[in-house]
Amino acid sequence: MSDLKTYLAERCAWIDAHLDRLIPSPETQPMTIHRAMRHSVFAGGKRLRPILCVAAAEACGGSADAAVPAACAVECLHTYSLIHDDLPSMDNDDFRRGVPTCHKVYGDGIAVLAGDALQALAFELVAQTPAGSCHSTAALVRELAVTAGSLHLVGGQVADLEGEGKKLPIEALRFIHENKTAALLTTSLKLGGMSADARPEQMQALHDFGMATGLAFQIIDDILDVTQTSEKLGKSAGKDLISEKSTYPALIGLEASRQEARRLTQRAHDVLQVFGTKGQRLRELADYLLDREF
Repeated sequence: MSDLKTYLAERCAWIDAHLDRLIPSPETQPMTIHRAMRHSVFAGGKRLRPILCVAAAEACGGSADAAVPAACAVECLHTYSLIHDDLPSMDNDDFRRGVPTCHKVYGDGIAVLAGDALQALAFELVAQTPAGSCHSTAALVRELAVTAGSLHLVGGQVADLEGEGKKLPIEALRFIHENKTAALLTTSLKLGGMSADARPEQMQALHDFGMATGLAFQIIDDILDVTQTSEKLGKSAGKDLISEKSTYPALIGLEASRQEARRLTQRAHDVLQVFGTKGQRLRELADYLLDREF
């Protein structure tokens, strides 16, 4: 097994190549929308969600190639959510991944439509995942649709907007993080498992791993927002404080937040026992998300 740094670099390049093939070229009419879509997709993301999708497929005994459509689907859905989150009517960010956000380059209208188009493409792609005996194409599409809708991704963003300027109880903050962040990360893993025709106990483990890791991931994001520079983050540092958003550091302090992220990561490790040695890459990825500096 290659070291994690090499694995991440190779998988990132591999996923980028597939995304380049699957997203309409910048010369495809109407060119503006396809250039706007590609501007955000290829702005330098780490491809964590598609990498988790592929790693989950491999942990379940499946292949990376079978997981490609689902992996690219979750990246398109994730990028759509970032484009919309960055809009002036939402989080109003000028930079994402170190480059100007979509609406700063193409205007608000095209940015909204670029996000819409990427969301539609996500469902087109996930529907191309080979079906197995345990998981139908319809089941994969439903998994992504429920995650994208008002019960999770959209609902989490609504709760986030409504929570601005308020000191939320920790339970309300956890609801936002679990739905706005952890749900899509969890679905990335589950789609990978479904592409490998995972057994019920494997699917439950992937769900539990994703929710624990996803919440830890967002807690670390909250910490980095107050401890790192904009240059390192590739986006505006201190934005949560400016927007008067409740965060784990604001509610329980930096050290308690770090402890909670470590506890959740240990929980993620514990649920991977069902995979034996095949779960090693997922263990390494959980530790990587905990220890990242940006």
